[in-house]
Amino acid sequence: MNFFLSYLNSRKLCIGLFTLFVLIFAAVLALYQVPLVTIVYPLGLCALAGLIGLILDFCRARRVHRTLSVIRTAADAAMLPETNDIPDGDYQQIIRRLCREQTALCNTMNEKYQNMMDYYTVWAHQIKTPIASMHLHLQNEDTGLARQLSSDLTRIEQYVEMVLMFLRLDSDSSDYVIRPCDLDSIVRQSLRKFAGEFIARKLKLEYEPLNQQVITDEKWLSFVVEQVLSNALKYTPAGCVRIYMEEPKTLCVQDTGIGIAAEDMPRIFEKGFTGCNGRSDQKASGIGLYLCRRICRNLGHSIAAESVPGRGTTIRIGLARYDLKAE
Repeated sequence: MNFFLSYLNSRKLCIGLFTLFVLIFAAVLALYQVPLVTIVYPLGLCALAGLIGLILDFCRARRVHRTLSVIRTAADAAMLPETNDIPDGDYQQIIRRLCREQTALCNTMNEKYQNMMDYYTVWAHQIKTPIASMHLHLQNEDTGLARQLSSDLTRIEQYVEMVLMFLRLDSDSSDYVIRPCDLDSIVRQSLRKFAGEFIARKLKLEYEPLNQQVITDEKWLSFVVEQVLSNALKYTPAGCVRIYMEEPKTLCVQDTGIGIAAEDMPRIFEKGFTGCNGRSDQKASGIGLYLCRRICRNLGHSIAAESVPGRGTTIRIGLARYDLKAE
């Protein structure tokens, strides 16, 4: 109905002129006192011919509209219908030229993105070598300085991994491997990386075996768990970090840290948002939780936060809701 009304509106000039000509024709015949039957017969023929022409033009316009609707979805200028109308032909040439320019621009941007990906991938692998070497050297020393340096190296390693994850997030070649994984294995692997920091800062860890199997990508979920643990350690000067499960299949990481201001809570998963804690700390990037939300969304998981300023924060990762199947 909307298309029919739009069509009539686009043809109102032609319909108006046709009606005007019919009225002029009828008026002239009436002035010459032509019998009414003689006037009505040719007017009826003209009206019938005009109606047939209008119906045929409407069918053609509807067919073109449907074709263009498909093209609008497919974004393929090669599917544009043939036209004998000069303005329409000019518009089609402009559209084809713009599509060619857009394709060329996309190809250029994809090439630049791939070059950047290649560079940072090589850089990350190269920088991991001296980091691993320093870890090996520090393992031979059991001093406070060695433990502190080892903790700092772990942070550096985490930031390097964050760069790679940020770049790979929108890549078409993201290597997701969805399969059943042991959640305890993922959590323990992440905890081992921060063991030195727990010991150095005398933070208590409350963790019991979770005994859960989840369908996920182990590498990407490990990154999420590490980010959540990293934030818990960063903003917990004293107290403990607790890891436990809630129903339905929700991994919870709770700390007794400084918490998050109520006005910051709606925006903590936004890209680049640091909030009051980040501004006072001067070290937050506002990328960690943003990446966690994006990764959880890609994996079919959920992530939410609950916090009380001065009493701590709880991050909940919902692992029961997923749209992906194991490979």
